[in-house]
Amino acid sequence: MNTRLLRPARQGLQSLPPLSLYVHLPWCMRKCPYCDFNSHELRSGMLDVDTERHYLEALRADLEAALPLVWGRSVQTVFIGGGTPSLFSPDGIDALLSMLRTLLRQAPQAEVTMEANPGTFEAARFKAYAQAGVTRLSVGVQSFDDAMLTAIGRVHDSAQARAALQVAATSFETFNIDLMYALPGQSLAMLESDLRAALEFAPPHLSVYHLTLEPNTLFAKYPPQVPDDDSAAAMQERIEELTALAGFEHYEVSAYARAGHRARHNLNYWEFGDYLGIGAGSHSKLSFHDRILRQARYRHPQRYIERALGAGAVEDERQLHAADLPFEFMLNALRLIDGVPTGLYAERTGDSLMSISRRLADAASRGLLDPDPLRIRPSALGLRFLNDLQTIFLEETP
Repeated sequence: MNTRLLRPARQGLQSLPPLSLYVHLPWCMRKCPYCDFNSHELRSGMLDVDTERHYLEALRADLEAALPLVWGRSVQTVFIGGGTPSLFSPDGIDALLSMLRTLLRQAPQAEVTMEANPGTFEAARFKAYAQAGVTRLSVGVQSFDDAMLTAIGRVHDSAQARAALQVAATSFETFNIDLMYALPGQSLAMLESDLRAALEFAPPHLSVYHLTLEPNTLFAKYPPQVPDDDSAAAMQERIEELTALAGFEHYEVSAYARAGHRARHNLNYWEFGDYLGIGAGSHSKLSFHDRILRQARYRHPQRYIERALGAGAVEDERQLHAADLPFEFMLNALRLIDGVPTGLYAERTGDSLMSISRRLADAASRGLLDPDPLRIRPSALGLRFLNDLQTIFLEETP
């Protein structure tokens, strides 16, 4: 029997969720062997003036074409990601942010995050990015160990990372340090050394990611020897211990923040908010009272520029089916340590909570979900086996 026919009718959204903007700047100095993002290596190592200008023109055209989909809505957060956005000149970032302020209604005190790498070339620009309107910098350090940086193909060294963080700490009221663990040849002591080095800079926010060997990456083709699952689990426990002692709150699987410094842009993703994505390969999730729409832009930068300035940058567009909503919602919300209020499911999906009551009960009976009637929250076991928990909410096969 087709289970889609048995589902209650979708109720529709009574109000629209918060809206964020994501801007993708796709170039990097060198493609890391673990990276599966839409990033494109610059053969010259530098972004030339003409390419930067043409790309900014394409972003404007892309945004102007998308405006009818978000007309009248206020943008709460902006995230400039990549690639390596700090390859763009301060004048280019200033022009981009000026364009966004002109075309979009931004909320007062909107969070504007920009990703950056620690290379000396980029670090020299950090203060200018702050002056242009970036309020939060996310610095991709990954490790303070030169041997580990070499093993994962990073172009900076530990000295450059430390110098960049010193500039970030003095230029931005809030900033994030990205670290990775379970790296090739890494021991628990080496991970602890990395974490202590990061904490010396008193960052308001830390993101600490487990290295994964993603498909279609160099590491997937030539897998390095990485710590086993037990060793990685011990590293995760030590991360949680040291960050808690340093006054951080572990609020998402890979995110740790001091009070008042949670990543608002990422929280909007995890709480199934809306986001408009512009730039090569960017994705959008946009809600309307009667539907939820997903879009994807053309991935290759030159193709994106041509399409954005011509027939349109959107390569794929689809409407989410009601049957897709449980997994789409839980894929995000269950990453939050405290979960979400039960009522948020219906509020953000327009779908009745009754439609997933059996699956909620199933997850709770397995010990993967806390049996709290007021919150949808993963248990400690559920966080450890997060993929298993999320999979419970996939549409059943007819």
